[in-house]
Amino acid sequence: MSLLGKAGRATAAQESGFAAHQAGVDRLLASYRAIPPDANVRLAKKTSNLFRARAKSTAPGLDVSGLTQVIAVDPQARTADVAGMTTYEDLVAVTLQYGLAPLVVPQLKTITLGGAVTGLGIESTSFRNGLPHESVLEIDVLTGAGEIVTATPDGKYADLFRGFPNSYGTLGYSTRLKIQLEVVEPYVALRHIRFHDLRELETTMAQIIADRSYAGEQVDYLDGAVFTADESYLVLGRQTAETGPVSDYTDQGIFYRSIQHDSAEPKRDRLTIADYLWRWDTDWFWCSRAFGAQNPKIRKIWPKQYRRSSFYWKLIALDQKYGIGDRLEARQGNLPRERVVQDIEVPIERTAEFLHWFLREIPIEPIWLCPLRLRGPANIPLAEGGPERPWPLYPLEPDRTYVNIGFWSAVPTTAGQPEGAANRAIEHEVSALDGHKSLYSDSYYELDEFADLYYGGDTYRNLKRTYDPDSRLLDLYSKAVQRK
Repeated sequence: MSLLGKAGRATAAQESGFAAHQAGVDRLLASYRAIPPDANVRLAKKTSNLFRARAKSTAPGLDVSGLTQVIAVDPQARTADVAGMTTYEDLVAVTLQYGLAPLVVPQLKTITLGGAVTGLGIESTSFRNGLPHESVLEIDVLTGAGEIVTATPDGKYADLFRGFPNSYGTLGYSTRLKIQLEVVEPYVALRHIRFHDLRELETTMAQIIADRSYAGEQVDYLDGAVFTADESYLVLGRQTAETGPVSDYTDQGIFYRSIQHDSAEPKRDRLTIADYLWRWDTDWFWCSRAFGAQNPKIRKIWPKQYRRSSFYWKLIALDQKYGIGDRLEARQGNLPRERVVQDIEVPIERTAEFLHWFLREIPIEPIWLCPLRLRGPANIPLAEGGPERPWPLYPLEPDRTYVNIGFWSAVPTTAGQPEGAANRAIEHEVSALDGHKSLYSDSYYELDEFADLYYGGDTYRNLKRTYDPDSRLLDLYSKAVQRK
């Protein structure tokens, strides 16, 4: 069936969008056929939001240049058909014209919709809307076998639909996703609540999630930051159409610094919905300080168009290519620093416990907090006789609240320590607290432990045999776990 057939009756603009998309799919398939049979299939893309090393290949990659656009928006049904390599920056720019937004918008502009679904994204709506893949209605996937199949929750390829999240392109690549959208107001009113005790923060966060409100005021967005054990914050957002002054953190102001205060009363702020969605991108949360971009003297002359995560990525790439940071450390007589760039989830009742351990053992601050709950099995039928969890490759439990904890920096190393000592310690602590770790960065698990955590029993191996029978794509362990 053609894409137009799936979409039903289409406007001229929608027809044009689907036609352009089909041309992009044709180029993709042609590029797949051009890859030698003994070479791994990979994307030919210059940018990535992965922090782990990617496999190198001299073979040509998949041409995804025609898969970067919003194909069509249906404002009545509140859905959008989106090409897999479309960035959230481009997606949101289109949907906001209709007063709509994706149910979850990850924090960085260059994250793609397909990447967030296969690699798991998260944001401040995740306490009520779950993760990006839970708002997907159907998905076209180029499998390792070179076929494009349409996976839905209850169709022929329902097993792929359920197994695609957290597969990181090892089962195939999304070419089109049909997603749900939600209505948004033009502004977000913010309250920054300070805590001096992490247990109190944990308890308050759980209550907000249960009530969807705080102090009698609705909460539509919820995340937070930890600076020290006695200085932490929850950032509460409420959608509003009320006009009034708004702040701007795309210029000299720095968002994460704006949330800090000493008052027992909440600190209030307002942003446009677009500026709220991208509030973390200007400074890549707080990581821009590593490049001097938060130094007031440097910030004044730093071109505004380069204060964004995609530019900082280029600086990171240069550092990795030439070992700039390691060379500077060596000049001071220090060993290379260990990169600790991770997002983990622990059950909400273990949040304070993990944070106290982390602040004691790992010299990184601030730390990001983002609660999440799966939308629940009601949104996706479980396979008969299949796993109890609807998304088997990342075993979050339905009806249970977790907190994503993000930390992104580097720490000193000590002679004689094993490679990745800090990361290994974090992995051990997360497992001890019944948590999980995202796979976009360095991992050090042994194969058996990794399979127990991320293979969903026999699910992953069965999917691999079905959709990548000739192993044209890397397997998840090879792709996710750092190897020398």
